[in-house]
Amino acid sequence: MKTILAAAVWFGLAAFLNAAELGHELPATALTAAHETAGSASVAEEEHGEHHGLPSAAVTVFHIGPFPVTNSMLVTWIVAVGLIIFAQVAMRNMQLVPSGAQNFWEWMVESLYEFLEGIIGRDLVKKTFWFFATIFIFILFTNWFGLIPGVGTIGWGAQGEHGFEISRPLLRGGNADLNMTLAISMVFFFFWIVWALQANGVKGMFLHLFGPKGESTGLLKILLIVIFFLVGFLEVFSILFRPVSLSFRLYGNIFAGENMLEAMATMGGPAFGWLLPVPFYFMELLVGLVQALVFMLLTSVFTMLICMHEEGHAAAHH
Repeated sequence: MKTILAAAVWFGLAAFLNAAELGHELPATALTAAHETAGSASVAEEEHGEHHGLPSAAVTVFHIGPFPVTNSMLVTWIVAVGLIIFAQVAMRNMQLVPSGAQNFWEWMVESLYEFLEGIIGRDLVKKTFWFFATIFIFILFTNWFGLIPGVGTIGWGAQGEHGFEISRPLLRGGNADLNMTLAISMVFFFFWIVWALQANGVKGMFLHLFGPKGESTGLLKILLIVIFFLVGFLEVFSILFRPVSLSFRLYGNIFAGENMLEAMATMGGPAFGWLLPVPFYFMELLVGLVQALVFMLLTSVFTMLICMHEEGHAAAHH
């Protein structure tokens, strides 16, 4: 349990370094121009009565030395620390017959373990369960944390024609920031490479990607070697593209959901602004669960495809 939840710090740290690096890559003139453009766009939208939704980029709320800390990074740290503290408190006095918080954690971990074991196998789940369980738990509670009232609506702003308008929210959904989802995907990609090399070795990895499949002789064997070598380049390209697809899938669904909730609250007006988004909150709870499950399933299947290949091949020859 400690290993599973302590691994959540990986994602918060990765997001911190990712956002800090992106922040330093932008020159000061570009940042100034971006703020001026955002300000003029906001004025134009107010003049036309349009609603300005959640910005695509997270806002910096403070700095730790030279490193900027955004509102989405702050949310990921809160979720990670909250999960670790909750687990420590729940498992402090373990009992043979669990109850309360201990029962919840044991039920979640056992359910995830059995679920993953049925997909990727007993041997592989022993090695990788700590990572995939952390991915699911961390993404799930980060998604749900973004639905708490006050996230995105409390912060710094100014008095406008339609009331007080927030321009720099203190908190923002962690996975509604592309930096965060890309950081999680890159952490997975790093461990995927490690597990693939452990299972296959360098030679086995090369044969898995570029080696011919099936038995053949003569001219046909030479032709298959050329074909599968070319197919291997497509496989390498698809593998390199996986972190991009994983990050954009999670980011797009969460970002769109938060924008939809904000739009529904605006459409309701002062009288029904609190009531109209209620049905969509339940839908976003389901979306948060589904997206966490999809991310865990895709990463686990990607790992299984590269790690189980040589085992099956060796068993067939044996």
